[in-house]
Formats: sequence, structure tokens, C-alpha cells
Amino acid sequence: MELLRNAVRPYAWGSRTTLAELLGNPSPAPHPEAELWMGAHPGDPSRVVDPSGAERSLLERIDADPETELGADTVARWGNRLPFLLKILAAEEPLSMQAHPSAAQAAEGHAREEAAGIARDAPNRNYPDPTAKPELVCALTEFHALAGFRDPVRTLALLEAVRTPGLAPYADLLAGQPDSGGLRALFTMWITLPQTALGNLLPDLFDACVRHVKDHGEFALECRTVLELGESYPGDAGVLASLLLNRLVLGPGEAIYLPAGNLHAYLRGTAVEILANSDNILRGGLTPKHVDVPELLRVLDFGSNDMPVTTGEDRGRLRVYRTEAPEFELSRVTWAEADRDEVALPGGTPRILLCCAGTVVVGDGERELTLRPGHSAWVPATDPDLLARPSGDGEAHLFVATTGTDAPSHGER
Repeated sequence: MELLRNAVRPYAWGSRTTLAELLGNPSPAPHPEAELWMGAHPGDPSRVVDPSGAERSLLERIDADPETELGADTVARWGNRLPFLLKILAAEEPLSMQAHPSAAQAAEGHAREEAAGIARDAPNRNYPDPTAKPELVCALTEFHALAGFRDPVRTLALLEAVRTPGLAPYADLLAGQPDSGGLRALFTMWITLPQTALGNLLPDLFDACVRHVKDHGEFALECRTVLELGESYPGDAGVLASLLLNRLVLGPGEAIYLPAGNLHAYLRGTAVEILANSDNILRGGLTPKHVDVPELLRVLDFGSNDMPVTTGEDRGRLRVYRTEAPEFELSRVTWAEADRDEVALPGGTPRILLCCAGTVVVGDGERELTLRPGHSAWVPATDPDLLARPSGDGEAHLFVATTGTDAPSHGER
């Protein structure tokens, strides 16, 4: 059980204050800070800090003794690789609209691009990793997102509410086939529209959205999103595609699970994200980066429904966000201001602990580690069970990331 020193990723959509203030650094930061990475991805592995203050890459440490660090079961299933990556996301502006491949698609795509000699950091590389990238995001603040295709019947109601002469043929297309096939056809048409066609279509759509918002219409939130995206990404086909997706507002502690093929875009807010240890992204818009339309269409799931929001499963003092992903499982412990109870954290698997509020003391009976906001710790699989308790006044929040249990999710609203 040792502290981690983690990399901050400076993407343009990040906040100049959120991560800086969480980590106790000068705020505002000189540049946007978007993600704090905790794990052993080769792109930015965490560094383990021993009691003497010496640091070593978590990736190197796992490679040196995988069975001690990961446990025999994890090594048997995943090899000498920590299968999950934990992040804090600080989104000041929308992220790109994107989806991630299944395990089979990732393995095939990675092998294909390796054989073609495409550099892993090339702008047109889709599959830098040979593994899937399911993910779960849990809100720390109010968190706004687009995720999953909305029921076509509801989407038709939205398209009628903002109907324009230019939009009418597309609405009629979906009305003639209000199912996954119709969604695929409409999305494909929109994402491949020439720039001149987008330039003719979007201004009237924006006017209709303004009117709908002023009239306090049923789809005011979706219309405000179209207007915001249109301002941030003028002429981008992702603005149109946003009309097809569920628009979500998560409260603190609420989470969504995004399996392979789920088209999504995080819009703003702060959240903890856990995902398979992969950086495979197929972008679909809201970005100046490479968009590979044929490959995106190959991995997208056009199944539609309301996007399930989970508050986690109650397991004693732990709230466990269980999913079908075998690579990861995320749990959360929250102590109210007057609550000072110790909470058991079972061992036997590799774990990363992350404190997001207050101060938490974690110990195994022989030694203790104090975690403050933004601090995290690496716990090898061979370490014993731990006890965690808050220290000081106020609330305290601790997240525990580990390998998955292959169980379905529960606690959905």
C-alpha cells in the first residue's frame, strides 16, 4: 500500500481550476487540465512512491513481479497487465463524440493497423491498443452527457418540435423506419453530409431551437445543447448527431456504464471514470481530430432505449457500481460529517484507492496511509484486507477501483 504520483493530461476541453484545486496546486493552471490518470497504461503510467520517497513506474513494478502486484487470478486472465485505468475527468467544454470497440473488434483492428505499419501515435490510428474499452463514469459534480441512441419515437417527437424545411426529409426518413435500421441510415446520412449541406441546414435548426427554448418546450435541454455545440463546433456534423442521443444530467454519485459501440459525448462537469486499460477511440464528431466514418459505423450499436443511470449496489458500507465488464469494478464509500465508522476494504485483487473529498486514513493493522483530496494509493493483490476511516471534520469520499466480477449492474433508476 503506497501513494501514487499521477499524470495530468492537458487536453483543450479541460478545466484550468478543477484538478489544480483538487490537487492543491496553483489555480488557475497555465493550461487546461482534463484528466488525471491512475494506473499502468504505457501512455502515462502512475509512479509508486515508497516510504523513503523514491518513485518507480507502476508499469515497471508490475512487470518485475506480476503475481505479487496483480495476483495469480488476474495474471491468468489478463497476463502481466493491470486490466483497468482510473481517471478523474474535468470537462469545461464538450469532449469529442465517440464510441469504443468490442474485444474482437479491437484485436482485429489493432492487428490490421500494425500490419499496415501505422504508427501508434499517428493521427489516423484508431486502435493503438489490442483490447476493448468499456467504461463507467460516476459524477462528482453535476455532470452532463450525451449517451446512447434515444428511442426513435422520442427522437421523432424532437425532430417535429424543431422541424424546418431542410430537416423535414430526414425526419420523414426516420418516420418511415423508426428502428435501429432507420437510426443507422439517418446517422450515416448526417455524418457524411458535405460541408455546404451542413451550412445550409444548421442555421435554420438553430433558429428553431432558439424558438423552442423561448417557448419552454419539452425538449428545451436538447435544444440548448444543440445551440451550445453549434457555437463550440460550427459546421460539425456531430451537432446534428446530438439530436439522436439521450441527453443526461447526472447528480453526484450517479453513474452510467458505456459498453462497446455506445456513441457518447461528455459535455461538462467533473467525474471519476473507470475503464478497461485501453485508448481505442472511434470519433464521430465535435472534434478537429481524425474521424474514420466507415470504421465508426462498423463498431456502433444502433440499439436504442433510455440510458440506465445507476446509484450503485448497496454492499454494507460500500456502494458498488457493478457492470458486465470483467476488466474493472468501482466502489464508493461516503462518510457524512458525523460518521466516523471504519469500513472494511477486502483484499485479494489489485486495487487503486482514490480520495475525492475530506481526509481518509487507510491501514492494515501494521501501517497506515493518509489520503487527502486528489491523493491515490496502489494496493497490490497480496496485501491484506484494509480498514478505512475519515479523519478530521466534514464529509469524506473514497473510491476503490479493482478488477471486475462479471456481474450485471443493479440499482438503476
